[in-house]
Amino acid sequence: MSDRAALTRRLKTTVAPAEVPGIQSLLMLAVSVVTIGGLYLARDVLVPVTLAILLSFVLAPLVTRLRHIGLARVPSVLSAVLVALSIIAVLGGVIGTQVAQLAPDLPRYAGTIERKVETLRSMTLGRLTAVTGQLKSVEPPAAKVAGAPAEPRPTLVEVKPAEPDPLQIAERVLAPILSPLATVALVLIVSVFFLMQREDLRDRIIRLFGSGDLHRTTAAMDEAGSRLSRYFLTQLALNGAFGLVVGVVLLLIGVPSALLWGIVAALFRFVPYIGSVGAAIMPLAVAAAVDPGWGMVISVAVMFAVLEPVMGQVIEPMVYGSSTGLTPVSVVLSAIFWGWLWGPVGLILSMPLTLCLAVLGRHIDRLQFIDVLLGDNPALTPAESFYQRILAGDTDDALDQAETLLRDRSLTEYYDGVVLKGLQLAAKDSLRGVLTTDQLHNIQDAVDGVVVDLSSHDDLRPTQPPKSTPAGAIDQPEFTPSEIVDVGAEHLSPIWAGPAPILCVGGRGPLDEAASAILAQLLGKHGLRARVVTQDAVARGAISTLDTTGVAMVCVSFIEGDGSPSALRYLMRRLGERMPGVPTVLGLWQAGPEMLRDERLQAAVHANHYVSTLQEAVEACVTTAKASATLELEAV
Repeated sequence: MSDRAALTRRLKTTVAPAEVPGIQSLLMLAVSVVTIGGLYLARDVLVPVTLAILLSFVLAPLVTRLRHIGLARVPSVLSAVLVALSIIAVLGGVIGTQVAQLAPDLPRYAGTIERKVETLRSMTLGRLTAVTGQLKSVEPPAAKVAGAPAEPRPTLVEVKPAEPDPLQIAERVLAPILSPLATVALVLIVSVFFLMQREDLRDRIIRLFGSGDLHRTTAAMDEAGSRLSRYFLTQLALNGAFGLVVGVVLLLIGVPSALLWGIVAALFRFVPYIGSVGAAIMPLAVAAAVDPGWGMVISVAVMFAVLEPVMGQVIEPMVYGSSTGLTPVSVVLSAIFWGWLWGPVGLILSMPLTLCLAVLGRHIDRLQFIDVLLGDNPALTPAESFYQRILAGDTDDALDQAETLLRDRSLTEYYDGVVLKGLQLAAKDSLRGVLTTDQLHNIQDAVDGVVVDLSSHDDLRPTQPPKSTPAGAIDQPEFTPSEIVDVGAEHLSPIWAGPAPILCVGGRGPLDEAASAILAQLLGKHGLRARVVTQDAVARGAISTLDTTGVAMVCVSFIEGDGSPSALRYLMRRLGERMPGVPTVLGLWQAGPEMLRDERLQAAVHANHYVSTLQEAVEACVTTAKASATLELEAV
């Protein structure tokens, strides 16, 4: 029975066992549910603690700077907290003053807004109502029944509340004031303790999550803390600058309480995406109330329409870099989640909290799933992504990925680092029996489609150096920029200048045939013509009829690395008997350097070159072609 028939029988008879969720997955789900419930029920305690932690991240650089100039820990922490308290007090005073100035004019503003709303209603709904009113028939008034008794008039009853006592009055007045003050005091006190015990808390976190590798975990925690502090300070500075510009422009436009709306804009901008829209609502409403016309409203709208894109699309990418480390979807979903849990404060804290979780997931192995869910690093490696696309038969998406990756690597490097590794994943699934024969042929067709569409792409060294992988990112296949020297037509001997001097043979199935097609294309781009031969053509009953005219070299592709050289041994023996003296290249695409140097393999499977990458295969063919031409010249 041929190898292809054996492979088909194995695929049909092997059934992958169904995966059942384990106890660990159920336990993780239960822990997640309990954690979310705890966050919701304990929000009155957790919100101040979270604010204190974020404040400690913001104040940590200041405390470190004060320590460097000679202050002890306690004075440094207290000085930093006093600075924060002073800023909070100043902002609170400004907000209170602005609200007090705005409050007496609210009735007058309300009248202006009512008139504008009535004008808009008359221009829109009013006209619609007038048109529909003309179409309605007027119902006749109900006839009065003679002699019917008059309905009794209802008796009005007025209920007066009891006069509040002094204690109730004090409670009504002081409760709205004491609650924010108590929260601020709690935040400051907890921040002091966090800053005092920062090293001890760090050690406890290391003990809890990463005591197995103290050096790596300590470096990760230090990096995470410094990055978070730098990010929060930068975000605070940018949002503060945004609020200052908004306040100044509103003051120039003439909007009342401009400083108040500037502070509101700075605070709202901590809420991603929708914060700026919310910050613009109140200034627009006040502008509509102050100005009898529409000029002030238009000016405020234009200001926000210009400032937000400039800040979000120009300034922030320059300061933060190309990304903050979070995907836009995760930012929006986190804002919804934290807003649902903790209300408006959760909206403001959503971005910092999500960033903290992503950084922890990036550096702590047990929390890596958080970085996968929230971070902007690719969830799949390029090879995994390529395999997923060809498995789904989506050749167009695979080509889009190829065009993106080929911007910083050559065609050979793309085939080696992405396509071959994707085919190796398919081979592993084939060995596990989860791929049918039809799926294997569909994968081959998808790869052939990618290869055909990339036939016009030159295999040249990229002009830009490869992009470095960011710290903490999911591992990507590495590659070394290289360039294979082409074979010039003048350096070819007559046999190598023929129509197809290289025979590319697929070892066992469609995946090997796809790899052979890729190798043939790369050889053609470096001046060597090749043709692909299917596995059926080199089977025991068909190899005697194989056309070997003009063959100068044979390249055999073998992807499935199951460790059994039997199929290889017999295939290479048949090829050697059919084409004696022709040099061979054996491509073991899943093999490592150790396997290629294995003496037992070389003794069992005879070949002139053992390679594990397409680049090595092309270089072996180019070297052999040049050596053949040199030998002929020396013989002459």
